[in-house]
Amino acid sequence: MSNSKNPQERPAFHGSDIEEIERYYRIPKEQIVKFGANVNPLGLSETVKKSLAKNLDVITRYPDRDYKSLRKVIAKYCQVDMEYVVTGNGSTELISLLISQKNARHALVIGPTYSEYERELSLTGGRISNYYLQESVDFKLNLEDLEQSLEQDVDFLIFCNPNNPTSSALKHNELKNILEACRKRGIFVMIDETYVEFAPSIGEITAMPFIAAYDNLMVIRGVSKFFAAPGLRLGYGVTSNQEFLTTLKKHQNPWSLNSLGAFAGELMLKDAVYIQETRRLILSERNRCLRTLETFRYAKAYPALGNFILVKIQKDSLDSFTVFEHAVRKGLMIRDCSSFEGLPGEYVRFCIMKPEDNTRLLACLKELLA
Repeated sequence: MSNSKNPQERPAFHGSDIEEIERYYRIPKEQIVKFGANVNPLGLSETVKKSLAKNLDVITRYPDRDYKSLRKVIAKYCQVDMEYVVTGNGSTELISLLISQKNARHALVIGPTYSEYERELSLTGGRISNYYLQESVDFKLNLEDLEQSLEQDVDFLIFCNPNNPTSSALKHNELKNILEACRKRGIFVMIDETYVEFAPSIGEITAMPFIAAYDNLMVIRGVSKFFAAPGLRLGYGVTSNQEFLTTLKKHQNPWSLNSLGAFAGELMLKDAVYIQETRRLILSERNRCLRTLETFRYAKAYPALGNFILVKIQKDSLDSFTVFEHAVRKGLMIRDCSSFEGLPGEYVRFCIMKPEDNTRLLACLKELLA
């Protein structure tokens, strides 16, 4: 491989490291298109913006300690019982609370995936194992093989659906089989559905319909990606395990979600026009990007059900950092996936942005991979 820098000297950037990119490459962040952040390119809904501007005085009041109004809206949005819903300071807080309170003896994480799961698990002192999806089958899960990997002492299973960075996803029959197998073995399952609203068919992928029947399940979501509000720090979890919910709330800081977040959350989940517009854009542009990438000689793009596409570089003289740097110098920040454990080879990932930006990126990638 011909690398532009010694691997030990290369900076490591994540999807949100726009300030680091600005400093390192001396490119104003306003001139960089963030293909690495996986955030809705439409930005915050104009309807939500206007309503927030008119109601800023909500910050002069404490939020309802039980967030009843917001939880009612979330329950309707997810088609679940309101009593199953808990809100939090971003999905990160709920993931942290869930992992710390489960205090697993042996957790199994399906990867390659978001590193925060393993970081949080490491703080509990339990054993952590990884089950890696295989590139040879486009990162599709082998259910029989997974079940055989559930060792006797495994008591906690974690996965992201659709998964980051592979953009692959499990569908209903697969989810049900996993939940059944885990219930028989006394295994609690956490599913991170951060990207599920970008899927071609949400109904085929979401685990929400299984909430009432399986009390060994908790689904986590947030508004950072689909509703373009990472700074709002609003997340929510759904589980029918009332005993666990009581324990989780007991250890959660009171008013962990601020008044503005609670107010905005209701507006976002009710904004049907914005939701439809987002889905129309992502579904159309994702298909266009995949069709274009199919014509590239040195790139393999995998089936994508999230709002991002994983691409394998298949040219011996190229590595992921070289492709990343080629793009970022043109003001296009994609994700170099070399930091993902369990993803051997050279991969980059980019999310779906506005059509004109996607066209720029595809032209940029074509220069190296076509």
